[in-house]
Amino acid sequence: MKLDLVVIGNGMAGMKTVEELLDSGTDKYNITVFGAEPYGNYNRIMLSPVLCGEKTINDIMINDRQWYKDNHITLHAGKDKAVVDINRAQKIVIAKDGTQIHYDRLLIATGSKPFILPIQGNNLEGVVAFRDIYDVNKMLQYCEQKKYAVVLGGGLLGLEAANGLAQRGMHVTVVHSNEVLLNRQLDKTAGHLLQLALEKRGVHFNMPARTQTLIGDDSDHITAVEFADGSSIPCDLFVMAIGVRPNMALAQSTGLYCEKGIVVTDTLQTYDPSIYAVGECIQHRNDTFGLVAPLFEQAKVCANHLSGHGMAEYKTLPSATKLKVTGINLFSLGDFHGDDESEIIRFSDPCASIYKKLVIKKNHIIGVVLYGDTADGAWYQSLLEQRINIEEMRELLIFGQRYFQAEIAAVEEV
Repeated sequence: MKLDLVVIGNGMAGMKTVEELLDSGTDKYNITVFGAEPYGNYNRIMLSPVLCGEKTINDIMINDRQWYKDNHITLHAGKDKAVVDINRAQKIVIAKDGTQIHYDRLLIATGSKPFILPIQGNNLEGVVAFRDIYDVNKMLQYCEQKKYAVVLGGGLLGLEAANGLAQRGMHVTVVHSNEVLLNRQLDKTAGHLLQLALEKRGVHFNMPARTQTLIGDDSDHITAVEFADGSSIPCDLFVMAIGVRPNMALAQSTGLYCEKGIVVTDTLQTYDPSIYAVGECIQHRNDTFGLVAPLFEQAKVCANHLSGHGMAEYKTLPSATKLKVTGINLFSLGDFHGDDESEIIRFSDPCASIYKKLVIKKNHIIGVVLYGDTADGAWYQSLLEQRINIEEMRELLIFGQRYFQAEIAAVEEV
C-alpha cells in the first residue's frame, strides 16, 4: 500500500518539493496538500510585475487546480482549509473546518509572515503588507482611488512595491532607516546609482528616517505618517516591507523544536523524523532563508530523501540578489564589504551608470556587486562557489568572462 504524504503549505517551496518528488519517478505516496489561499500554486516572487502591470495573476500561476488533478494530488485550498493542529501521536493534521488527514510523512512549508512595525496606528485601514495576491489586489484598488503611498523599507520588496505603485500613477515615498538603499546587498556607490534610477521613475525617498506614528482619521483610515524628527507626509496607503519572520507557530504548538525557525537537519527533517520542513519557515545550521534559490535546493534534497532514491544533504551557499524592476540591473553576492585581509577591485563608469566591485581574499572571490552591467554575474558566482584561485586572471577579472577569454585566446594564437 502507498504511504500518505501530507504537505502543509501550497507555496513555492512545498510544491517544488512535490514536483521534484514526482519527477523522481517514485509512486510510493498518496499526496494531500493544504493551502490557506484559494488558488493553485503561484510564483510569489513575480507579484511585483503584477503590481506594476507587466503581468497578470494568470501569468504567474505555476500549477493550476487541473495540475493537481492530473497528478492525483488532493488539494485543500482556502482559509477554512488552513491547518490549525498536528496530532503527532496519531499522525493526523487537522484543518480549520475540521478536515482530518492521516500522514506517514509530513512536510511543513508554511513560509513566513511579514514583520509589522510595532508603532501606533499599525492597525489602521490602508496599512498593508506586500506578501500575497490579496495584498496586491488591495494595492491595485488604492491605485485607482487614492494618491499618496508610503513604502516602509528600502530592501528588495519595498523597492519593487514602490516602483509598481509609481508605475500605476501614485505619488510614492520610500522610507528607509539607512542612508543606502539595499544596504544589505549594495555598497554606497551602487546604492546611490539605484536611488538615482528610481528617482527618474518618480519614486521619492526619505532616508535615513525613523517612522514614529501612523495618523488616522475619524474612520480609522491612515492619512499621514509622522517621523521621529517631527516631520510628516500625507499617506493614503502605507506598505510595510521591512522583512519577514519564519512562520513556525504551528510547528511550535505541536512541540517541534524551533529557534529562529523550525530546526531541520541536513536532510530537511525536523527532530521528529517523520516530519520534514522546507522554505522560509526553517532554520538550517543557524541560517534562515528569504530568497528562492536556497528554497529550491532544499526542495531537491527533501524530495531525494522522501523518494528513497538517495541520501542527498543540503548545504547553504551564498545566494545572489536581483531586483525585479524592468530596466534596472543589479547583482549582489557574498561578502561585498570584506575585511582587513580583503582586497577590492572596482570599475566605475558613472556616465553609463555602470559599477562593478569584486572583493578578493587569499586569491578567491568572496563578494560581488554589479550595477548596470550584470552579464558576468553567473560567471563570478561560479568562481565564488567553486573557490577558483583567481591569481592568474586577476588583472582581467573585472572586465568579465568574454574579455578574459578573448585575451587568453589571443595569447594562445601568438
